[in-house]
Amino acid sequence: MSDRPTRILLADDEQAILTLLSYPLRKDGYDVVRAADGREALERFAESEFDLVVLDVMMPNIDGLEVCRTLRATSSVPIIMLTAKGEEIDKVLGLELGADDYITKPFSMREFRSRVKAALRRASMRAAAAASAAEEGSEPLVAGEVAIDFAKRAVRLRGELVRTTFVEFEILSTLARAPGRVFSREGLLEQIWGDYAYRDPRTIDVHIRHLREKIERDPKEPEYLFTVRGVGYRFRDSE
Repeated sequence: MSDRPTRILLADDEQAILTLLSYPLRKDGYDVVRAADGREALERFAESEFDLVVLDVMMPNIDGLEVCRTLRATSSVPIIMLTAKGEEIDKVLGLELGADDYITKPFSMREFRSRVKAALRRASMRAAAAASAAEEGSEPLVAGEVAIDFAKRAVRLRGELVRTTFVEFEILSTLARAPGRVFSREGLLEQIWGDYAYRDPRTIDVHIRHLREKIERDPKEPEYLFTVRGVGYRFRDSE
């Protein structure tokens, strides 16, 4: 375990926003590295180890979505996207590209600090769970043609590796660990993000749709991820 303070990369092209957001983070004891655009964000990320990345969507040179895509190609670092009010397409794209969370501007400092702490807490819990699973030598969960290796955070379909985002894996593993149990959208939000304050339950629908596209033979006729109308979702019952 590193003794260094938690390090956060904060990228936004507005200096006023960088200053406004840096202050409470540093006050909370975090080491904050700032970047004024997407290109600089990638350069800073390559220079050091980070525990969290906060990206504004609209940035010059390289926008936040492209930065997110680039980081996800090699890293599972938690990513929070900052989007302008009403930019629903950016939220969906950010989730598709692997962002863990998004915050809609304008937002309060209380909300921002809460979301940052929650993201870091989730990452810490996931690391501890993975280490524990690896130490115990837990076997992958196999259901039909899908195998989920919790220790390696890997999903395979008919033996082939399936690329899932950080949040997609969390949703799938949460459902698969309790086959047949129905989870509400709010329940999944709480399981994965620690709470569901400030979050749109439809976020879960986006992730479920993409998971179905990745593991179902026919996403419209699912064999693994079922919708329970008016309630939420469940994983197929144990065989």
